[in-house]
Amino acid sequence: MNISKFVAPEIIFGRSALSQIGESTLRLGGSKVFVVSDADVIRAGWVESALGFLHGVGLETEVFAELTTNPKDVEVEEGAQRYLSSRCDAIVAVGGGSPTDVAKAVALLATNGGTLRDYEGINKITRPLPPMVIAPSTAGAGSEVSQFAIIVDTSRKLKMSIISKSLVPDIAVVDPQLLETKNAHLAAATGMDALTHGIEAFVSLAATPLTDIHALKAIELISRNLLPAVADRYNIEANTNMAMASLTAGMAFSNAILGATHAMTHQVDGLLDQHHGETNASLLPLVMEFNLEACPERFVEIARVMGCRIEGKSARYAAESAVEAVRELIDRVGLAKGLGELGLEERFIPELSRNAMRDACLVTNPRNATCEEIENIFRRAM
Repeated sequence: MNISKFVAPEIIFGRSALSQIGESTLRLGGSKVFVVSDADVIRAGWVESALGFLHGVGLETEVFAELTTNPKDVEVEEGAQRYLSSRCDAIVAVGGGSPTDVAKAVALLATNGGTLRDYEGINKITRPLPPMVIAPSTAGAGSEVSQFAIIVDTSRKLKMSIISKSLVPDIAVVDPQLLETKNAHLAAATGMDALTHGIEAFVSLAATPLTDIHALKAIELISRNLLPAVADRYNIEANTNMAMASLTAGMAFSNAILGATHAMTHQVDGLLDQHHGETNASLLPLVMEFNLEACPERFVEIARVMGCRIEGKSARYAAESAVEAVRELIDRVGLAKGLGELGLEERFIPELSRNAMRDACLVTNPRNATCEEIENIFRRAM
């Protein structure tokens, strides 16, 4: 009998769930809270709301919001210094994947020391982290439930994958109302990130029945709700379903890991500082085509939950239908059609490919890939 593990935080989900952030942090033992966010979330008013709930239960706060779309090692280093100098003992993130990953990395550096590069890879954290509560403002990253922190190494111009169960937050506070203040393009890009999480987790070599349930549900929810959520940012039903999709995809990939799409997008995002979800959209269908022959039955299941008409069709046809359904969804939400549109120049492809071969996410890709095959996918994605 195979043994599998599944890690997840406590989850508080639903409209107005943000009101629980103060009580949640208090019962974890916090007294002064390091609140990580960004300028857009502050402008939207969600940080002010969170601070009100934190102060309402008697907690002191220190706000850190000096970070960018793709969080960088220098930003984390500054945050860790601020955390220590302000004598905080708990961390709260309010925002998308960037504030959440910074919060995790700050917790790591503040307690374990060294540099972030010391922890690149899997299970290199040895000391306990402070309590962490995460309130996501986008439906994409899934970082509020994952054991990942993805940070740009500015010297190497690539994204480092830091993977450890220590990075799983204590409590995820998921309030779909926070999604209303994101524009349509960001809703599309983050939704595509969540879809990539679901698909890569489902076909991962480390997938289990526990992760499959969450991955397939995420794929189904996104295929039905991403377009309505993009079309109407105040569609509470679509936003709630997208928040649930991001959450379930996060639990799936946190435990099953990912694949070649993420191994490649980490390199592009580190070089170009592009939005991760849009980079995923440029690569995902091509990586699906590459992986299809390794696990066609898995792609048949993806086609089924995406609503493709595959009754009476061959397994090959059904599997290819999944790829086409993803392509159609990307086109309908209006994301960039290729990496060239995002600013990638072909001269960078060999180096990006070599770096992708060293990314931890490639280990669980269902089909082995050579550096030349990765280069070919990059070129086709231009």
